[in-house]
Amino acid sequence: MKVRVQTYPGTTLEYKGDKYHYFGGTSYLGIQLEPEFTAIALEMIKRYGTNYGASRRSNIQLEIYEQAETYLAGWIGSEASLTMSSGYLAGQLIAQHFKLGEHRLFYAPNSHSALYTSNTKPYTTYTSLNIALREHLDKKERAVPVVFLDSIDFSGCNYPDFEILKSLPLDSCILVVDDSHGIGVVGENGAGVFRTLKSLPCRELLVCASLGKATGIQAGVIAGERLRIEKLKASDFFNGASPAAPFYLRQFIEAEEIYKLKRKKLQKNISLFLNLTKDLNILNSMPQYPVFGYSDHHVTEGLRERYILVTDFRYPTEDSYATNRIVLTAAHTEEDINALAKALNSLIKMP
Repeated sequence: MKVRVQTYPGTTLEYKGDKYHYFGGTSYLGIQLEPEFTAIALEMIKRYGTNYGASRRSNIQLEIYEQAETYLAGWIGSEASLTMSSGYLAGQLIAQHFKLGEHRLFYAPNSHSALYTSNTKPYTTYTSLNIALREHLDKKERAVPVVFLDSIDFSGCNYPDFEILKSLPLDSCILVVDDSHGIGVVGENGAGVFRTLKSLPCRELLVCASLGKATGIQAGVIAGERLRIEKLKASDFFNGASPAAPFYLRQFIEAEEIYKLKRKKLQKNISLFLNLTKDLNILNSMPQYPVFGYSDHHVTEGLRERYILVTDFRYPTEDSYATNRIVLTAAHTEEDINALAKALNSLIKMP
């Protein structure tokens, strides 16, 4: 069921005169409508304006970009970082950069389309990816293999342990990881998976992410070694695109304490939900993560009949598998979660 709304869907929404609980989307910290958060945005708009359309190569440069990129690198745990106007563009910058060089691109199962170049097809299993990588390396060609994957692919293969990656010949590979669904939520201080992946013996590590999900700002980030980041910054792709609006980047820095409080609230909500649904076995989840998947479409319909809407659509195309997910956020109240758990428990117990 597609629902069109006129305002941002928070924890509830109205449709055809009925009020629904909403447990979908990607606003994991539930911060987009937080009064303190939006107040920072308004204050920063007064300083920077609503947008800045000049190239990063312009002779007039705003200091906030380098300040934010230094801040992000320190937070994520990388030598350096760069920002773009979206996570999709950040992924495309990396893909196009390696496509033009002496590299061979390999895509893990369920990797996001933001990482694809034209006519890209991901491997269907990690076994087939492993075989392809080793066959390429055995040929001793000059092209360095670049492996693209999502940190959280909702299949449980990667986050939190990334055990399956350890079977790959990582010491000969550049690893590019899209952490859009992890950054802001998982890792030390919500900094994502970079520090975890840094312990793997890969030839080089790059992490890209959208900051528009958990952290609620319209921007993308790439983190990695300083030399690689400088090469990316020197590209026509980077300098030809308008940057993220500067007020977003200052808002992100100023909201550090708000993010901390929201992460604590999110973990509390996850613990409550797990406790209330501990007897259910239809939900798939990852440790300390707010998304709960399932395969039975009838669950979606049953929840809708109980005035609860969840994520349920085909992505990224109509030919893709359906995405069925219950998403908790830090904005949900105890009453919201109790209502969800009650509906799920009654639904599953029905004959």
